[in-house]
Amino acid sequence: MTSDLKGTAQLTAAMVLSGTLGVFVVESGASPFNVVFFRVLFGALALGAYVVARGWLRGHGFTPRSLGLAVLGGVFIVFNWVFLFESYENTSISVATVVYHTQPFYVVLLGALLFRERLTAAKVGWIAVAFVGLILVSGVTPGDFTSGGGYLLGVGQALLAALLYGLSTLVTKRVTGVRPHLIALVQVVVGIPLLLPFADFGAMRGTGADWGWLIGLGVIHTGLMYVLMYAAYAKLPTSKIAVLAFVYPAIAMVMDWAVYGHHIGLVQTLGVPLIVLASLRITLARPRVSASAPRTAARAPEAASRPATPVASEV
Repeated sequence: MTSDLKGTAQLTAAMVLSGTLGVFVVESGASPFNVVFFRVLFGALALGAYVVARGWLRGHGFTPRSLGLAVLGGVFIVFNWVFLFESYENTSISVATVVYHTQPFYVVLLGALLFRERLTAAKVGWIAVAFVGLILVSGVTPGDFTSGGGYLLGVGQALLAALLYGLSTLVTKRVTGVRPHLIALVQVVVGIPLLLPFADFGAMRGTGADWGWLIGLGVIHTGLMYVLMYAAYAKLPTSKIAVLAFVYPAIAMVMDWAVYGHHIGLVQTLGVPLIVLASLRITLARPRVSASAPRTAARAPEAASRPATPVASEV
């Protein structure tokens, strides 16, 4: 099997797993804070075991600055999960997932605002296209603004989750010389003390077989999925990664329909291709450079990584 084909298989598998995450969250029956707490707990154990087995703790490459940035990125990514999982409760897995996929646009806007990264007219145009798609997908009506219902809150929670992911991406991009698995490990470890005050252990009494869903979120959707994604990133070009990232929302929508009977309406469906197209154009836009630079460093296994896929987080 060629390197490209193997990477495609690995990333596709990771995105399929991502698409099942919503079902694990809902079926666990736990509150969003409890779900995320046990996800980071079991995820830290799984990722930690993998990192130790590979011997990557030796010569980890962290400096005080890069470790601080990884910790800050972890704060953003952990609360991003909390708000996304709360959005599942107030909207649906399908709507929350598609709205959440506005992340690339937050990355572009925040980069321009916080780090003065160049914002071209073309990017502004594609962000506007995505905003139209977002309005269609959200399904929010004028009545939602006056009724004070939870649906509007859920859409807002998905948008806030996407914003936090964007902040995590911008921070983590500035961590260099460290394996992505180690960055991910720091991020989930940070979540343990961070969420401990919010965890309601009393509510977990009598959870029984539902613990399997929580363990799965840590071992499968954090440990295994991250390993598959980072292995694929080293083998694939950005263009293929960007396209394969949309396997995740597709699977999430299928699972939401198959398990819970939820599906988005016709008008909402019209917004999906707008978000997908705009996201791809934003992600694959080629920056103007004055001179070509060596490409090997960008694919090195030690290079700093995103906390998730370049187009959309694996949640």
